[in-house]
This record gives sequence, structure tokens and C-alpha cells, in this order.
Amino acid sequence: MRTHEKKEGYGYLMNWAVRIGDLVAINGIIFLYFCFFGDNLSKEYVSFDHKEEMILFLFVNLIYFVTSFFVPLRLSLNVIHIDKVVQNSLYFVILYCTFLTCTLLLFNIITHLSLKWIAFCAVLILMYTVWHVLFRVFLKEYRRKGYNFKTVVLVGAGNNGAEIYNELKGSDYGYKVLGYYDDKPDEEHKDFLPKYLGTVNDLTENRPGDLDEIYCTLFNRDAEIKSLIALSERNMLRFFIIPNFYRYTKRKLSLSVLNTIPILSIRQEPLQYLSNRIIKRTFDIIFSLAVLCIIFPTIYIIFGAIIKLTSPGNVFFKQKRTGIKGNEFDCYKFRSMQNNEVANLQSATKGDPRVTKIGAFMRKTNIDELPQFINVLKGDMSIVGPRPHMLSHTDMYSSIINQFMVRHLVKPGITGWAQVTGMRGEIETVEDMVKRVQKDVWYIENWSFFLDLKIIFLTGFNMIRGEEKAY
Repeated sequence: MRTHEKKEGYGYLMNWAVRIGDLVAINGIIFLYFCFFGDNLSKEYVSFDHKEEMILFLFVNLIYFVTSFFVPLRLSLNVIHIDKVVQNSLYFVILYCTFLTCTLLLFNIITHLSLKWIAFCAVLILMYTVWHVLFRVFLKEYRRKGYNFKTVVLVGAGNNGAEIYNELKGSDYGYKVLGYYDDKPDEEHKDFLPKYLGTVNDLTENRPGDLDEIYCTLFNRDAEIKSLIALSERNMLRFFIIPNFYRYTKRKLSLSVLNTIPILSIRQEPLQYLSNRIIKRTFDIIFSLAVLCIIFPTIYIIFGAIIKLTSPGNVFFKQKRTGIKGNEFDCYKFRSMQNNEVANLQSATKGDPRVTKIGAFMRKTNIDELPQFINVLKGDMSIVGPRPHMLSHTDMYSSIINQFMVRHLVKPGITGWAQVTGMRGEIETVEDMVKRVQKDVWYIENWSFFLDLKIIFLTGFNMIRGEEKAY
């Protein structure tokens, strides 16, 4: 067997294998559905002969390829984590089910949305996602055994070279790093770099025969970089430049182009896109309406009565908080403290004498936050986002933490990534706030609809379990 064939390990067939597996899964579930419920066609479906069965088969498969134009297949990428596999698979299969249902209704192949059809879509969504996760696990194991990898070399050592080598060397990503080229061996980072292969000229004059990609970390060496780009283009190699500023800021950057000039933003903000903001706002409205109409009235009657009977004052507590772009808004909560003069200056602490007995229970279970769904419906807040702080805290922390105001690039939330990952409760030191801000900024840079759903699930789980730092 030739070396190239062994290295590729039938990698060129991976995407085809996924496509075939997708079609087998979709057609198989459709077939089983009609096998189980075929005797009820006269009740739920237009009676159809073999011609219409062929039309159904055509739609089922044609719509798959139409959906593929909107949601590209990413399973065979060298670097993609399981959560992104799940997210991408769900995007695809939900869109597919939507297209399929609308088409079948339009052509009268199904006459209405029955519970059985909804159950079919749910099963298809589950099975499709599980199949993609299992395939990705198989592919990682396949690459771990030494198949389907890309051969790469590094050009340039130093800290940047060591960092990129650390990212590439994981065998389950499908990279095989042969070594690095530079003017001389890097003794300072030798424990963090692959084998030294020679100077940059050695690469241009005698490149490895099975090389696929070059990763370059050189800086202010224009002539050598240009010769490497020329080498790559002559030999069909993929060439990547690792920017020098990586050592100053290690984060996901957003690349855009102004005419022909590349521009890098220091952070990605998915919620800058109108489509994402529409998705988030639509979910906020539907979810908050459901809570306010179904759950809130009962909670208000029960806990409102207890609050009024156990301590003087209003049922609701209203406080000025900092919202999106630094704007102030009135944040609502069930009152959990005795009326006091420092409520707008001092947060609750462990064993705080201001907290009432029913207030302690509401804080422990997050019930005191329920009125904030009114804020969500008004548009001041979102269900998920960085928690809003008192104005005094905003003034204090914004002067000592550089990233603090970045939190206000999005709407504040009833719950957030910091709260479900251990950063809830009293802020005892500036370092505690720094950690909370870092998690909030990570959320802003990595937002997705499924991340919001994950945070909501974890919040519900913590409410049932109870949180140690909720006081």
C-alpha cells in the first residue's frame, strides 16, 4: 500500500459515509413510522398509491440535500468538540423536520399535525443526533490509532510555536507533527516543541514528501514568509500564519475584511447578528409569558401572602440596576429582606440579619428572582445573560476591572453562565468578581441558543438541589 493511502486512511470517504448514514437513518425511521401507523392512514393521511409513495420518498431525500445547503456537514473536521457536534446536528435535523413537514402538508401527503407525526419528528431528532455523536467518537478513535491524519510542520519556535504544537499534537485531532524549522534550535522551549528539523531554507530546499500543512509563527521576516507561501502554492500545501499578537491576547478573534485589508476584532460576539438576537428575544418572550401565565400567579399568591404576613413592606422589591450599554433599569424581585437603608449599597452576605426566614428560602431556591420575568417581557433583561449589579457596584468594579463593562454589551439575565458554574453568591474579594466577569465575557463570546438552554437546565437542576452559596 502506498504511504499516501495509508496516511489518508480512506479519509476522503468520511463525508460520504456520514451522508449515506444520514439517509439510511432518515429513510429507516420513515419506513418504520409508516409500518407502525400505516393502518391509520385513512384517519390521518390522504390515501395514496405507489405513485404517491414514490413522491414521499423523493421529498424525504431531496429535502435532506436542500437542508445541507443551509447547515454544512462538519463531522470530519480535525477540531470540533462534541457539544458543537450536538449543536450542529440539532440545527440540521430540526430544520430538516420543519422543511419536510411543511412540504408534506403543502402536497397533502399528510393532512394535519398529529401527535404521532410530532413523536416521529422527536425520534428522528434524537436518533440523528445520537448517530452523529457516535460517528464522531468513532472518527476520533480511528485517528487515535494512526489513520486519517494530516502531516504538518511548524516554522518558527518560541512561545507561539510551543502553543500551536500543544494544540496540534493530540492524535485524536488527526494531526501528525513532524517537527519544526527555525534558524537554530530553541533551547528555552525545547521541552514543549517537536523535533528540530533544520533552518527555514532547509524546508524550502528539501521539504518532506508527505507534507500537508505548514504552520508559520515567524515575525518580521517577510522574505522568508513569502518564500514559504510560494512553496505552499507550488506544492498544493495549506499554509497558516500564527499572528504574533497571540502572545498578548489569547482569545477567539473575529476576522473581517475592509476591501482587501483584513481586520481582527478582539472578540467574537454572536449576538451582534440580527438573526441571533431575534432567536434570543423570541425565546425570551415565549418563555417569560409561559412562566408569568402558568407559574407566577400561584407563586405570587402563596409567597406574597407569606411576605406580607411575616414582615412589613411591599411584596416586590424594586432596585436600580445596570443594563445593556450601561443603561439603568428597575429590577424586580420578591422582597426577601426587612426594609433597610443600605439595600442599594450592600449585597446579602452569609448569615445576613436583614434576610427574613421566608426570604432565605426564596433565595435558596431562586423564587425571589421570578418577578424578573416581567423585566424580560419588558425588554430590560433576558432569561440568560450576565447578572445585573447594583449601580454602586458598577461604579466601583468598573474602575478596577478592565473587562467589567464588557458584560453590558448584552442584556443582563435572570441566570447566567457564571451563576451555574460556581460563581454565585457573595463577592468577598476583587478576585471573586474578576472570575465572575471572565465567565460573563466567555458567555458573550460563545453565545448560542443551545448554550442558553444548557444554562436554563443547570439553573433548574440547582434550584432542586439547592445551592450552598445562595444567601
